[in-house]
Amino acid sequence: MSEFSEEEIEKRKKAVFEAMSPRRQKFILKRGYKHWDPFQEPKDPIDIRRDRSRRTVHMLVEEFLQAQGAGKASSAYRGGVLEIALGIVNRDDRYRGMYEFSCWYRKLLKSEGHE
Repeated sequence: MSEFSEEEIEKRKKAVFEAMSPRRQKFILKRGYKHWDPFQEPKDPIDIRRDRSRRTVHMLVEEFLQAQGAGKASSAYRGGVLEIALGIVNRDDRYRGMYEFSCWYRKLLKSEGHE
């Protein structure tokens, strides 16, 4: 809006304000009309979370299922994979604990000759 003069900007701001519902006007007045900027740039969308390998959760799940040959896996299996992938990418301690226990349990079974 920098190509407009202060007068034009104020005129447009007033027009936008007057076109709003009374409820919305009340909200803006409560926050401060002077500080309100109806012409501000929109914010960037939330970034898509990625793990250290720069993969999204969806990419990880699909890659895992292909590697396991689990293309026709049950919905419960797929749901479990998705849940733990989300938890690990978001660094949730609950899922980190589940992952570390799974690794430990696999080593235990292997060391006892069960694998």
